[in-house]
Amino acid sequence: TKADLVADDVVARVSGEVQGQLRPGVKLVRASNGAVDPAVLLGMGAAAEADMAVRLSHHEMEGGEDHDHDDFESFVVEFGAVADRQALVDRVIEAVTVHDVLRLKGFAAVDGADARLVVQAVGPRVTHYFDRPWRPGETRRTSMVVIGETGLDRPAIERALTQA
Repeated sequence: TKADLVADDVVARVSGEVQGQLRPGVKLVRASNGAVDPAVLLGMGAAAEADMAVRLSHHEMEGGEDHDHDDFESFVVEFGAVADRQALVDRVIEAVTVHDVLRLKGFAAVDGADARLVVQAVGPRVTHYFDRPWRPGETRRTSMVVIGETGLDRPAIERALTQA
């Protein structure tokens, strides 16, 4: 991202060397002062998903065997307000640990609290905090998205999260 600090002939030489290591169709982006069009950074319009079969993962690029990654599933668990914030957090920790949940994120209604409780879990690491007051007319409910590898025991996870 500091191509403006290097002579044009050096940028051309280095770009040629790097391009020689990339698969066909991959483009280098020259930037100065870190300024890159966000559409380029996000791959907007690049149709990257159209050629997944020819995209090597870091495993194959490092000489490892060719393999597919696991499939994932997600679902939403919704229930009413909870009486005890810490009890809910403890249930989340238990559910993600026992059921190998990879990610959980949502909002909870806590009795007596005027704000939504944000609950986030990445593996067993759970954070929680109140983010904003409930809006007038907004339904005070608890809603959590659960993400894991295919085969999650949805009924057991729902029971674990909703038990009083």
